Amino acid sequence: MDIGTSAQSTEGVNPKTEMTHTEAKDFVRNHFEEFVNRKNLKIGEVNFAPEFVDHGTDVPSGTPPGPAGAMQYVGGAYKKFPDIQVEILDLIAEGDRVVVRNRWTGTEAATGKKVEFAGIVIWRIAHRQLAERWAYLTPPREAQ
Repeated sequence: MDIGTSAQSTEGVNPKTEMTHTEAKDFVRNHFEEFVNRKNLKIGEVNFAPEFVDHGTDVPSGTPPGPAGAMQYVGGAYKKFPDIQVEILDLIAEGDRVVVRNRWTGTEAATGKKVEFAGIVIWRIAHRQLAERWAYLTPPREAQ
C-alpha cells in the first residue's frame, strides 16, 4: 500500500483561481522569474487578466490601468536597474490570494550604485490570471 501523497493531490482546486494553493504559488513564483529576472515583458500579456488592477504604493501616478500599465512600470524598472533581480523569500497562499515577501537587487543605470530593496506583494488570482496586486516596497538603499 502506498501511503505517500503529494500536497497537490490532497489539495482542492479553488473555483476562483482554478488552481490549488501549490499551483497558485508556483504560478506567482514563475511570474516573478519570467517578468523580472528574465525580463520577459510579453509574459504580462498572458499572466495579467484584462481587468487587472494595481493597488501598489510603488506605482507612479499617471501609470495606465490594466496590464499595459504593469508592463510599462516594470519595463521602466528594467531601464532604471538593467540588472534587476528579485528573490522570493516567502510565499503564502490562502483563498484566492498569494502573498510574497521578496528582496530586490540591481544597479542604478544613472549612478552605477548597487541597490537593494524589499517588498511585500499580495496577488489576487482569478481564472488562472493575476487580477489584482497590492504592494509595498521599501525605498532602494545602497547594497552592502
